[in-house]
Amino acid sequence: MLRIRKSEDRGHADHGWLQSHHSFSFAGYHDPAHVGWGNLRVINDDLIAAGGGFGMHGHRDMEIISYVTAGLLAHKDSLGNGTTIPPGDVQRMSAGSGVRHSEFNQAPGQSTHLLQIWIEPCRKDIEPGYEQKHFPAVEKRGRLRLIASPDGAAGSLTMHADAAIHAGLFDGAESASLPLDAARKAYVHVVRGSLVVNGQLLHGGDAALLADEEQLELGGGDDAEVLVFDLAP
Repeated sequence: MLRIRKSEDRGHADHGWLQSHHSFSFAGYHDPAHVGWGNLRVINDDLIAAGGGFGMHGHRDMEIISYVTAGLLAHKDSLGNGTTIPPGDVQRMSAGSGVRHSEFNQAPGQSTHLLQIWIEPCRKDIEPGYEQKHFPAVEKRGRLRLIASPDGAAGSLTMHADAAIHAGLFDGAESASLPLDAARKAYVHVVRGSLVVNGQLLHGGDAALLADEEQLELGGGDDAEVLVFDLAP
C-alpha cells in the first residue's frame, strides 16, 4: 500500500515570524486522518524569519530531530547545550523525563528553514540527552545516507526509538533502492525539488505513506532532497 499526502493538504500556521506546515496533527491543527504514521508523530516544515524563534519551552518523552536546510538555527537547553545548527547538521534531542530549550534564527537578514521531527521513544522517563552531527552533501548524493538509528550505525545519530531515518539528494539519472520490512511502516518526505517514489511523482512538501511494501525505489529526481523513515508498525 502506498498513499500520497500532498503538500497543499497539510496544516498551515501563520505566526508572522513563523510559517509552519504540519504533516500531522499539531497544536491548533487537528486532522483525525493524520495523527501520525507508526511511531512518527510530527513533521513540521518551518520557515523562521530573521530574528524570530521559539522561546524557552518544555518537552518530555519524545525523540526530537531538527534537520536544517537553510540559514542557521541557534539552540540552547536546560542540559547546558548552546549550539548553532547549520545546513548539513542534524540534531537529536531526547526529551525523556523533561527538558527545556529555545530555538532562534541566527542567520542575519535571511530566513532559516528546518524540519522538526518527533518520534515516540521506546521507553518513557529516560535521562534527557543531546547529539549533533554533520552529514556532508557528498554522502547523500545519489544515495540514502543513514542519519539516525537506534544503535548509531554507520556514524548516525543514536535515537531511543524503534525507527531509522535516511537522507538523500537526487538529480537526473541518480537513483537508490531500499529494502523494506513489510511488517513495518515507511514514510517518504520530499524536502524540495521533485522525485519519483515507487512510480509516483512527488514534489517538495509531498509525502508517501507505505505499508505492506517490500521495496522502496527512488529516481527521476529534479534537485530533490528527501527523508526516508523506517518506522514501527
